Amino acid sequence: MNRRRCATAAITLVCALTVLASPGTAFASPLAPAAPAEAPLLPRTPAAPEPPDGAAEKSLDEVRLRIEDLYHQAVSATDAYNLAKERAERQSSEIVKLAQEIADGQERIEDLKDLAGATARAQYQGGGLPPGAQLALTDDPRLFLDGIDRVQQGMKATKDLLDELEQTQSELESYTSDASAQWRKLEASRVKQAKAKKEIKAKIAAAERIENRLEKEERDRIRELERKAAAAAQAEWLKSGALGDTAGKADAETGAGTGSETGGEATGRGAEAVEFATAQLGKPYQWGAEGPGSYDCSGLTSQAWAAAGRTIPRTSQEQWRQLPRVPVDDLRPGDLIVYHADASHVGMYIGDGTIVHAPRPGRNVTTAGAGSMKILGVVRPGG
Repeated sequence: MNRRRCATAAITLVCALTVLASPGTAFASPLAPAAPAEAPLLPRTPAAPEPPDGAAEKSLDEVRLRIEDLYHQAVSATDAYNLAKERAERQSSEIVKLAQEIADGQERIEDLKDLAGATARAQYQGGGLPPGAQLALTDDPRLFLDGIDRVQQGMKATKDLLDELEQTQSELESYTSDASAQWRKLEASRVKQAKAKKEIKAKIAAAERIENRLEKEERDRIRELERKAAAAAQAEWLKSGALGDTAGKADAETGAGTGSETGGEATGRGAEAVEFATAQLGKPYQWGAEGPGSYDCSGLTSQAWAAAGRTIPRTSQEQWRQLPRVPVDDLRPGDLIVYHADASHVGMYIGDGTIVHAPRPGRNVTTAGAGSMKILGVVRPGG
């Protein structure tokens, strides 16, 4: 009997071990109460290990670069917006001018028609005969000679009248055609302006969404990474001798040049432009703005030179395209430094290896190292 009980217990144990070894089979601990059916036990997910400091730094730097790229795209779209807006304003002015010319032309045609009617009435009052026929009927030689002169004058006046009427009608048709072409261009500029505006808002919103997900400490750290990257780029630029031997030193904190001879002397107008631009320090960046309360990058530079008595193109791309270019090592205060391959940013050189500029949405007009961004070239609005 005891052997039979032992055998039964052994068989029971073997069966239990077999079931326990089967994959996907789970059992509650015999020491713990059973979980209710509506709340099954789930395996615990192990906590993710904290990333090392270097990995966290790299991750934040990638976020910084992504934010910078989005704002750069917004700034590029701003230049397209400004150009479309400028063209639309110019086309609107041209349409107004053409409309006035069309009105003047129509008025002139009415006057010429009235004059032609007066000539016809005079002919009718003369008996309905042409001047040549009336002349042939006279017996007075003096009147005959006088009549010849009057006939010649009348024929010339009639020809001039008809020529002027024809010319005015031709000009009127040309003005009308030009006005239609300007309307089409205006509509195209408005479409481009609306498209650029939509893109600007989308890029800024995307950048802000990323920034808003960051903790304050992360945002502060990203600002520090921005400062370090700009200072490193500025120090490297100065070290390259871009501004000559006197510009080889850089401030450890800002990356700005430390020598007073980094760049030539400002001209009278250049000094006035610098004075205006630096007076705007601290005012917010606003895309499409030309002051006085806020600016975008080319709005600041164009208004600064306007204050100095020199009208220059509104956008950074047009400033780069139209203004005289000078070598970087010939920089002097008041010159404009154009940045990035697409000429989408511009700042004003103020001396000591430094620019004043309106950086991007969310920032204020400030100073920065002239070499802290990728330089495309330099243009000089003044002589």
